[in-house]
Amino acid sequence: MLEPLSSAVTEVVVAIPTFRRPQSLKRLLDALEKLETTAQIIVVVADNDAVSHAGYDLCREISSHYRWPLDPIIAEERGIAQVRNALVSRALGYPGAAFVAMLDDDEWPAPQWLEALLAVQKQTKADVVEGSILFERADGAAVFEPGFDGVSSMRRPTGPTAMLEGAGNILIARSCLDCLTAPWFDPAFALTGGEDRDFFERVKAAGGHFAWADAGLAYTIVPALRQSLAWVFKRAYSIGNTEMRIFLKYRPSLRMRLKEYGKITAALLAMPLFGLVMLTSPHRAADIWRRVFRNAGKLAALAGVTHRAYAVTHDE
Repeated sequence: MLEPLSSAVTEVVVAIPTFRRPQSLKRLLDALEKLETTAQIIVVVADNDAVSHAGYDLCREISSHYRWPLDPIIAEERGIAQVRNALVSRALGYPGAAFVAMLDDDEWPAPQWLEALLAVQKQTKADVVEGSILFERADGAAVFEPGFDGVSSMRRPTGPTAMLEGAGNILIARSCLDCLTAPWFDPAFALTGGEDRDFFERVKAAGGHFAWADAGLAYTIVPALRQSLAWVFKRAYSIGNTEMRIFLKYRPSLRMRLKEYGKITAALLAMPLFGLVMLTSPHRAADIWRRVFRNAGKLAALAGVTHRAYAVTHDE
């Protein structure tokens, strides 16, 4: 059973993975300077581009006049799991750090972001707390209605929850990380994504608990590249693929396997028909086809196919 921290917060490491997004990183760092918090903060940025390291250079350039201590490092081994592990390792090197808060480099927090996460952690004693993320276009409009992974806002009621959605906006208790063996994020998911869900599964298996903080708001702008159904369906396929790989990793029982296989079969057989029937409702039809692609990704994983969503990168 994980032991939640009970002592007062003395230090929080804000950990940021970055890769070829210096403009977005600058926006995030600017927002962190505007935080309204009583916590002692250290900002650690891990640049996963060992060649041009634009994010690392930016941090070095502004560190002398930045509001918080700014500690940039270069994570040479490519992969989202590797860069998250580099961040955790660096954060645990600060003996006073009670929590590690993670934000992605294409996000930025509201002024009360950290205080909201800390308040929910104090109330629930959760090992990991996730905050809401609002997805918008550059003009401020919502991109998709709720439920579309990677392009629609992520919100839940504040309080305990059985599972979390991703590591883009989370607060992790140091005690939680200390109870897990390194690597905290499985390198097998380096170029596929899913390293965060696998991490949450490990925390849950160790007896950890989760909570959601709706007021722990972060924002992100969805680029034009993602504002299409083609991207949404590809994303759904990728998520289904990693979900099944995680499911299989923990060696489920035959009963659990058969149940999952039955759900996939039913979805793939029935959903295309429903999608055709519901063409008069574009949103509902798109949601059905999103589920079809998600289950197709699961089926591909069963056949040994791994979808490497992050093998191709897109700079700003």
